[in-house]
Amino acid sequence: MKIIHLLAASTILVTAPALAQDFDRDSDIVVTASGVPQNVDTTGQAVTIIGRETIEQRQTVALTDLLQTTPGITVTRNGGLGTNTAVRIRGAEGDQTLTLIDGVRVNDPSSPGGGFDFANLLTSTIERVEVLRGPNSVPWGSQAIGGVVNVITQRPTEGLQARGNVEYGDMDTLFASGGVSGSSGIVSGSLSGGYLSTDGISAYDRGTERDGYRQYGASGRVEVAFAPNIRLDLRGYWADSRTDLDGFPAPAFTFADTREYSTAQELYGYAGLNADFLDGRFRSVVAFQIADIDRDNYDRDAGREPQFIGRGRSERYTYKGDFQALDEVRLVAGLEHENTRYANGTDRFSRGVTSVWGEVILTPVERLAITGGVRHDDDDAFGGRTTFAANAAYRLPTGTTLRASYAEGFKAPTLYQLYDSFSGFDGLDPETAKSWDVGLEQRLIGDQLVASATYFNRRTRNQIDYDLVRNAYFNIARTRAEGVEIGLVMRPVERFTISGSYTHIASENRSAGFVGNDLARRPEDSVSMSADYRFPFGLALGATVLAVGDSFDNAANTVRLDGYALTNIRAELPLADRFSLYGRVENLFDADYRTVANYGTIGRAVYGGVRVKLD
Repeated sequence: MKIIHLLAASTILVTAPALAQDFDRDSDIVVTASGVPQNVDTTGQAVTIIGRETIEQRQTVALTDLLQTTPGITVTRNGGLGTNTAVRIRGAEGDQTLTLIDGVRVNDPSSPGGGFDFANLLTSTIERVEVLRGPNSVPWGSQAIGGVVNVITQRPTEGLQARGNVEYGDMDTLFASGGVSGSSGIVSGSLSGGYLSTDGISAYDRGTERDGYRQYGASGRVEVAFAPNIRLDLRGYWADSRTDLDGFPAPAFTFADTREYSTAQELYGYAGLNADFLDGRFRSVVAFQIADIDRDNYDRDAGREPQFIGRGRSERYTYKGDFQALDEVRLVAGLEHENTRYANGTDRFSRGVTSVWGEVILTPVERLAITGGVRHDDDDAFGGRTTFAANAAYRLPTGTTLRASYAEGFKAPTLYQLYDSFSGFDGLDPETAKSWDVGLEQRLIGDQLVASATYFNRRTRNQIDYDLVRNAYFNIARTRAEGVEIGLVMRPVERFTISGSYTHIASENRSAGFVGNDLARRPEDSVSMSADYRFPFGLALGATVLAVGDSFDNAANTVRLDGYALTNIRAELPLADRFSLYGRVENLFDADYRTVANYGTIGRAVYGGVRVKLD
């Protein structure tokens, strides 16, 4: 597409090579890279930080609408809001993206590939998102082949704060969210929640029946400081969703409007006891995490009983120690045990895995940080697996940061792939990946310009796919991907912000029979540009353009998905210190496009709302 090359050229002209794009620099501390709080300038891995300020500035409802404008990420959705949504990082499978919510692994044990469905992840309760691109199995374990999306909900604050918004728009869409936080004595806490209802569009792109979506969601956190060095940390996240679907009804069994729908109830919890010793040089946490996901599919023309039942549950017990042995030496170690269960209404399966991991973070000279790590997992189903990683970051006095990393990732076979009565195979090996990247970041004019770029290369082996000949899952696939990511954040004046990203991904299928083909639904090129300006009297105006190149919908590369460009515009006007009116137009030029063949996408849509903040 010509528009992609034009936008990419404009981005490259104003950027120097660099590694990571940052939307918000409110906090330079990340936890996704090493599993412990770390300054982003001391990691050699590519991390993007998205804060609440950007979420509200972009007026984002579904988190994936913001993720798809970050480097290295491709998003596909099977219809309107609430339908199955996959996030692919650097050309990896959607099932190879590890997702965390408040430190809890939320990938679904009841889905065939064990992936997390981003359809139900709305921004109502989100304070911050960290996106790590590339394998990172040392601190996080299985699934982190493409990368990690770490979602952090609203944290407690010292003083009482509250926020809320409500908006209405096309497709009879109502979205409301709010949150409150504060502290009293040794106790601090926060509570946030949201509601979304929309008539939606037809999931089938030639259908006439609208497929709606509804969700209730909430999250909460409580911290109790028993002593200056001992703290109890409790976190919870809950979402209840219902999505109308289209399917393949008899007798033709071709895609068409149907009266099917699905429901999902998600509950994630965390309880951790934190203790600091040796004047804070040794930090220790013992924690319990739980993820419980119930999914059901119904067909109102086939009766009241569900046509599909999925019950996934994981319980994880962890210990993590973080010891600053010397000013130049930091040691991190963890011990974990996880139990995972899956039930489909007829059969029940379970497994356990015990893991130990460690990292060394060295700063041998003032501006150089080197990290090395190793992890070993002992799984009931496939035995042992050891993974390694290393990265380095070097900051020059010129505002340049050089980065390089090597990382291994693995993805354990899911319970469905191992034990399903029709297609399971209990002899599966884990999927494995090896990746390296190099890049640099340049800061100029007192951080008014941050430009970044990286080159990455990944090889994935033993990838699990369904074998049509043997009618079961086998380790028959392999892939490779390489590419370039470029990011930009520029603030030429205090009230004007420009951000952009360009990604080129060459993803190749190396599986027998498909060698040389592009991987399905992985466009080679994508570029986004955003600009926001706030006038002295408070009015804020902004726009985002996202252009995505051509791709194929199938492994044989016979079904083409044309590239597309989307333009969103937005405005916000404060009415007083605490209130503001806002509105936006999404898909301004009413582009007709597909991210999955035969599934519809939302055309031009207008929304408006009111926002309130108290502090």
